[in-house]
Amino acid sequence: MRIRPLRDEPMALDLVDTVWVEHGALLDQFDDLEGVRSWLGDHGLPGEDDLERVRDRLVRTRDALRGSLEGRGHDALNAVLAEGSTRPRVDADGPRETVVVSDPAWEAAWTAAADFVRLLRERPERLRKCANPACVLWFLDVSKNGSRRWCSMEVCGNRAKAGRFNQRHKNTV
Repeated sequence: MRIRPLRDEPMALDLVDTVWVEHGALLDQFDDLEGVRSWLGDHGLPGEDDLERVRDRLVRTRDALRGSLEGRGHDALNAVLAEGSTRPRVDADGPRETVVVSDPAWEAAWTAAADFVRLLRERPERLRKCANPACVLWFLDVSKNGSRRWCSMEVCGNRAKAGRFNQRHKNTV
């Protein structure tokens, strides 16, 4: 299984970032079922009993989230959100909300879509695409002054700096 370059983003963006570019090729963590199992495990989500159907819903949701982020509308996202809801409950541990979905294969995908709605409610201006035009990753800018530009300073940020350095030195020769 391949290791994604950007991890520890909120669940919705972590789902979007299961597709990334490496050495000029687009890679997808969900190309194999082990990648789906790993993503579910990272987020404590159910679905291991029906990985193929869960993968289908996750990919549809990922595409819907990316479409929303890229300004292509929210219809696909709203279709995903229509597959579930939360139901308030009170039990021995106190009040909580339970996810209710039309089909158990939707639970992980719906949960990620609902997390995206939370992000839009709380900090929409902090949802950012990496400034590297060749990068497809998105992140939540949690920097104090809101100036983060790169998915990773170690990867895309350093490439941009090196490119500017090389361009300056090429122009002076």
